[in-house]
Amino acid sequence: MIDGHTLNPGDLNWNALNSFGEVINYDRTLLEHITERCRNAEIILTNKVPLSAATIEAAKDLKLICVTATGYNIVDIEAASKRRIPVCNVPNYGTSSVAQHTFALILELANRAGLNSAAVRQGEWEKSPDFCFSKGRITELQGKTLGIIGFGKIGIQVAKLATAFDMRVIYYSQTKKETNLATYANMEDVFSQCDILSLHCPLTRSNNQFVNRSLLSKMKKTAWIINTSRGQLIHEGDLANALNSDQLEAAAVDVLSVEPPSVTNPLLRAKNCLVTPHTAWMSLEARRRILGVTVQNIDCYLKGKPQNLVAL
Repeated sequence: MIDGHTLNPGDLNWNALNSFGEVINYDRTLLEHITERCRNAEIILTNKVPLSAATIEAAKDLKLICVTATGYNIVDIEAASKRRIPVCNVPNYGTSSVAQHTFALILELANRAGLNSAAVRQGEWEKSPDFCFSKGRITELQGKTLGIIGFGKIGIQVAKLATAFDMRVIYYSQTKKETNLATYANMEDVFSQCDILSLHCPLTRSNNQFVNRSLLSKMKKTAWIINTSRGQLIHEGDLANALNSDQLEAAAVDVLSVEPPSVTNPLLRAKNCLVTPHTAWMSLEARRRILGVTVQNIDCYLKGKPQNLVAL
């Protein structure tokens, strides 16, 4: 396990993994140490530490790679497949948690609960000439249009939550689906019609930074954009410019293109931009599922019936 801390900061245990044999658990691994730490491993578990072709080649006894997440772009799949090394992931572990965090971001922009609470703690209510105040406009979600890009399990769960707020939901995905939750629209129409846009698509070579100046310019000036998917989906400079020039009202993101971010990331200081540190996946319940499925992945492999394969 080359980056175990994020999966288990101390509230889970590794007992089930220990039953398979000798387990070496590194909380974190710097890039320059990856290959050496993996050299003698038969099974490698990684969350976000990349496994390059060089690392995979150097691990002469390697038999299995387990990604303790759904996205597996951190693994050189071609190199693993060349050596016939199975790569397993953990699908669908965080559907409810990520959808919940998506609405936490939406509701913070709508109700300013955290912002107003911080103002109260700083003494602003005590000094207020009125019985109430708000640090920003309070917005009712009923009747607003939520646009969803990517309509897999998380996108569908977000649509379900939106219906509880009496929102209209439109979506775009590569595959049109039969659903009563949302109406299909093309990409540009989703961007132009929505009051809130939420991204729920995987990162691919073709959609890297697809949310750029061109698509952002089609959005309403009162619109918000939410990203709990992958930071690389957004051209961060273009989004920051849209926010700072009032071409877009607000944004809330849980992911950035580089994590941890550089101090120069433009979204960290952009106007009306809420940033959380990649916490949508981190509920105890979701992490417990990840560990449980990872144990199952290893067990099934050892029994000759590998599951959740993304490459072989």
